[in-house]
Amino acid sequence: MTASLPLAGRVAIITGAGGGIGRQHALAYARLGSAVVVNDFGGSGDGTGSSAAPAEQVAAEIRAMGGQAVAQFGDVSDPKCAEEMVTVAMDEFGDINTLVNNAGILRDRTILNMPVEDFDLVLGVHLRGTFLTTQAVGRFWRDHVKEGKGVDARIVNTTSGSGLFGNFGQGNYSPAKAGIAAFTIVTSLEFAKYGVNANCIAPVAKTRLIGTTGTDVTLKEGYDPFDPQFVSPLVTWLGGPDCQVTGRAFSVVGGYVGVAEAWQIGDSVYNPDGPLTYEMINEQLPAAVANSKPNMSPASSHPYSMRD
Repeated sequence: MTASLPLAGRVAIITGAGGGIGRQHALAYARLGSAVVVNDFGGSGDGTGSSAAPAEQVAAEIRAMGGQAVAQFGDVSDPKCAEEMVTVAMDEFGDINTLVNNAGILRDRTILNMPVEDFDLVLGVHLRGTFLTTQAVGRFWRDHVKEGKGVDARIVNTTSGSGLFGNFGQGNYSPAKAGIAAFTIVTSLEFAKYGVNANCIAPVAKTRLIGTTGTDVTLKEGYDPFDPQFVSPLVTWLGGPDCQVTGRAFSVVGGYVGVAEAWQIGDSVYNPDGPLTYEMINEQLPAAVANSKPNMSPASSHPYSMRD
């Protein structure tokens, strides 16, 4: 590790970093010079079970390649876990520069067949977890500013194509991820005065949670665009000092990054002389909807179509 690396001297907290995309993020941050707090609860893809081993293994892997890392075992939906991450980062490395919220689980079911526990648990890990870690680390940065210390910090959250565009059978995961996208915008507005940028990514990759569908795409020399390691370059840039972007969402897969445009107003119905009536809406709104862009699907959000 050398001082010429773009993330040298920085400290990153990465949640859900014991496997999959999170592990790749942790390794990528370490390769670019950042010290890493590797958080993971060590459970299965549906949130059951727990183990400290995955976080410890990734931290050991980083140290073996000459980097700095410490494992932190905890459930991001627990406020004590978020507070402990801050404490661990300060005790081990003396600072926090980047928070990457990546932890997540899946319990897919159609709305009519979904137990309320599955709804609550998925929103708890994804949306509540992102809120709690952001709040804990944000309070640390706020206190730094109050003490007259400079802050040049970054938050990278993880939304999803399912959250940005919706997806059948994910009546818990989609709103959780949609909430994270909206929460990212709010964070960017509220944290700007503290020197903190906040953005989010909607990754597509082959992991235990995010499985691609349709025909596999393998390009020249065996390059698989759905390999999770190819998501991490964007995440390291968004979490580093060169990134001056804030409040945006990005679709990312393989050799592709697309800027997601938030809800836009298309065609409209307007009565300049007063309120709209039922009859006016019935006569004019269907045409306005037909003239507006249709909702995008997750599969059409990137060039590597997942459709057969």
